[in-house]
Amino acid sequence: MPGGKIKDFGELTSFLGDYGLFQILMTVLLSLSAVPCGYMGVIVVFVSDTPEHHCNVSGNFTRTGSDVEATLQERNSWMEPDSCSRYKLRANCTETAGVGNETEPCVDGWIYSAERYTIVSEWDLVCDNAWKVPFSTSLFFVGVLIGSFISGHLSDRFGRRPVFFFTMALQTVTALIQAASMSWVMFCVLNCLRGLGQISNYITSLVLGSEMLSQSARVSFTLLGHSLGFGIGYALLPLFAYFIRGWRMLLVAAAIPSLLFLPTWWVIPESPRWLLQKGRVEEAELVIRKAAKWNRVPVPEVIFRTRECSDLMQNKEEEQTYTYMDLIRTRNMRNITISGVFIWMSVSMVFYGLSLNTSNLNGNIYLNCFLSAVIDLVAYIATWLLVKRAPRPVLLFSTLMFCGIMLLIIKLVPEGMDAVSQVLALLGKMGVSGAYCFIYVFFTELIPTVVRNMGLGIASTAARISSVICPYMIYVGIYNKVLPYLIFGTISIMAAVVSVLLPDTRNNKLPDLISQAKPIRRCCWAKETSTAWSDTNEDCKDVSKSATC
Repeated sequence: MPGGKIKDFGELTSFLGDYGLFQILMTVLLSLSAVPCGYMGVIVVFVSDTPEHHCNVSGNFTRTGSDVEATLQERNSWMEPDSCSRYKLRANCTETAGVGNETEPCVDGWIYSAERYTIVSEWDLVCDNAWKVPFSTSLFFVGVLIGSFISGHLSDRFGRRPVFFFTMALQTVTALIQAASMSWVMFCVLNCLRGLGQISNYITSLVLGSEMLSQSARVSFTLLGHSLGFGIGYALLPLFAYFIRGWRMLLVAAAIPSLLFLPTWWVIPESPRWLLQKGRVEEAELVIRKAAKWNRVPVPEVIFRTRECSDLMQNKEEEQTYTYMDLIRTRNMRNITISGVFIWMSVSMVFYGLSLNTSNLNGNIYLNCFLSAVIDLVAYIATWLLVKRAPRPVLLFSTLMFCGIMLLIIKLVPEGMDAVSQVLALLGKMGVSGAYCFIYVFFTELIPTVVRNMGLGIASTAARISSVICPYMIYVGIYNKVLPYLIFGTISIMAAVVSVLLPDTRNNKLPDLISQAKPIRRCCWAKETSTAWSDTNEDCKDVSKSATC
């Protein structure tokens, strides 16, 4: 631009440093906000778990001399062929009275194990009503799907901060009301609303933090802060559930942390990148000056000079409103969007499928859930250690390929070696957990600021479509335990292949405009320079003059 060098947001705010008091405080607060999202997404493992049960036969059979001495458990052992039916009882008190060979449904209801009190035992969601359990879980992910779709547009239009706190309040209030559900239908409706709030809050907090921090701090925040907060929340779930065996009180306990977080409204500011992109320069400068005051660093007299950052701001006379169509209008954005949709769908399906399958694993459900959470934490830390050392596409490819191979090997494990299958499943979970946290970093760097929340929203929406069918895939595992792993493993490998096409964003600036979107790799592994961000450079040969197609 004539008359002055155009600078990006990072250069204009470089005087703040990377890890001052402001950055540390924002990282800690926004990472803590992800803790409730961590357990709200998988709390269904305990809320909707199906406890051991059998037909209620007490008071509905003719007693004989030998029957009087039998305990209820002993009587049930010979009075029911399975948990959904029982042998018919003879009504006459004769020598032939007692148990017949014919069966009948559990007309007097069921008796459940007292170990846990869930919605299954609350509303008898077993046998003919067993379909209602995966359906209620799917409705949660329907809410997640809706939230992913609308939160991006609302956040890009009205700001990150209002949407962040509104969705946090929504998640909290719906969980509290859900704990007082009077019927299964009421529970399902609130489950959908809770899912809407959960994912919207998670994505918006991630975008808000990413846009306030420098490149180095942003990666640490996403992997070691935000994702770790999500994993810690997941790890706290089995601890809560172990001491709180009733599903109603478990939901109340889960809502309290978010409720306590709401006063941080007066501490967490709006994204200065978003303010600047909307032309609200004075507000953006106010946020940066406040950050500089906390960091105790000197501030330039004018932070955002028009000629230095004109590309970051919309022209008020020709203000442009970006829509979802901008995600596919240009070739580079279209390629990134389509690839992102498929990868997010695959990663989400495998991640939530393996997470929700915890209750189907052999052994203690609380221990299995905790081990699954620990695996996630290890994956997040390992990804953080590798993210600065490996190209982005290679790292995503490796995590997904490792997951797919581990899950497919389960097919080769002989029957009866359940421990080996569980170890392989947990190793596969480690791979997809690393990919799950990494795609937020990767696609935040791929999608420009002007459509970033919409882009992440579309990708997350696609991911939730696959999450909706996860409960039914797990339900199929009742009849064939290996089949879900084969499906998840195949999908993971397919996503790994697609991931190698994406451009490497390591050590590159965060794009602000659609014209800065990078092209995917097509016919070669081109060496891409950080300055090759023009939307006209859509062919491989234009990305780098030194590339050979």
